[in-house]
Amino acid sequence: MMTHPVTQEQLNAWTEAWQADPTRKLASMALSATELKNAAFSQQAANRMHQRFSLEIPTMPVTNQQSTGRCWLFAAANVLREHIARELNLERFELSQSWLAFWDKFERANYFIERIIETADLPADDRTVSFILQTGVHDGGQWTMFVNIVDKYGIVPKDAFDETWQSSHSRDMNYLINRALKAAAPKLRRMVREGAGEEAVRAFRDELLGKIYGFLCSCYGVPPRTFDFEYTDKDKAFHAMRGCTPKAFAEQFAADILRETVSVINAPNADKPFHRTYTIRYLGNVEGGRPVVHLNLTMDEMKAAIIRQLQAGEVVWFGSDVGHDGMRDKGIWDDRCFGFELLSGLPLAIGKADALDYGFAAMNHAMVLTGVNLVDGKPDRWKIENSWGDEKGEKGYYVCSDTWFDQYVFQAAIRKAYLGDLAELASQPPVELAPWDPMGTLADK
Repeated sequence: MMTHPVTQEQLNAWTEAWQADPTRKLASMALSATELKNAAFSQQAANRMHQRFSLEIPTMPVTNQQSTGRCWLFAAANVLREHIARELNLERFELSQSWLAFWDKFERANYFIERIIETADLPADDRTVSFILQTGVHDGGQWTMFVNIVDKYGIVPKDAFDETWQSSHSRDMNYLINRALKAAAPKLRRMVREGAGEEAVRAFRDELLGKIYGFLCSCYGVPPRTFDFEYTDKDKAFHAMRGCTPKAFAEQFAADILRETVSVINAPNADKPFHRTYTIRYLGNVEGGRPVVHLNLTMDEMKAAIIRQLQAGEVVWFGSDVGHDGMRDKGIWDDRCFGFELLSGLPLAIGKADALDYGFAAMNHAMVLTGVNLVDGKPDRWKIENSWGDEKGEKGYYVCSDTWFDQYVFQAAIRKAYLGDLAELASQPPVELAPWDPMGTLADK
């Protein structure tokens, strides 16, 4: 194929075209002293994104994940806390996100080691090995990974295992864990290839895991085996549950929700027909836990199920890509609020399937849907409980347009009861996707 270098004639023609276009000159003036996103923002369009909704579930104040990527754990814990608070007549309540993150990091270290051992005969630059090494241990996750932690370790109230500096600022902690794992990876691979034997390999693994457990205890504290749950309900009555175990607490307050919830995705890609289930190779955190399985539905089907769940008074965990068309200070996500194409002169439209296939968009943040505004039975905007603190949006609550929802929402955790006949599809044997498939991306914002 012939090459086509850019010529001086082309540059001259493009310069003349820019000079003749008043819109480009106006954009130049706007961009010379204004942040691009602010220059493209339309307040008139944003006026439609007010925080009033025809269907709205009263919920507790937002939480704050601080300098971590634990959004998926915060969102999932916030779904459970509403259920627990309703059952116990609580005005304020929070589950321990540190508890969940501690066990996720510990289990994910073991998951990493098992994958390194499993792929020891592959070259280090094999794409799968590179993916495992690159992923390592970090803060991100998905709904089923939360379920796996709760299944194995249970849940505790926040005051039974509160935040520390390291739990709320995880970058350096993650760095050291990954450094230790990557230092161990070549040793493990050599042991397997040189026939050291399973007993020796497992002894090396156990020693490393013990040290990682100790480091996590230094960062988070030692996870309690039992705790007392004391609380005062809305009627000012004091209650105390003594000697609770984390697993028994989870079984009492969370088991039904976790057993009856399906991970639903909207991936309109040619390789993922709707009404099929999919799993992603090497996506997980707990060795021997539930595999991550998604049921792919049309967007209309997904939204209808979400609305039914909201109408039943139950909030909804969901995953989206928050890197597009958003204004954090105002708490808005809406593609109609930004004239990026007009401002830049660039052709920016890209369909959802192409955005996934070509790496433009994928799920990277999990939040909670707590309301929706319906006009003639159709949604036009959605209320969102975020976990970035209460200083942005409306005391930490955000709003997105339905058009933004269509383009950038990829996943939701739906109770089977609200899926109707579609719930039966979730029991199909899943199609396995490659580890790097976009449906395997993790919420970590």
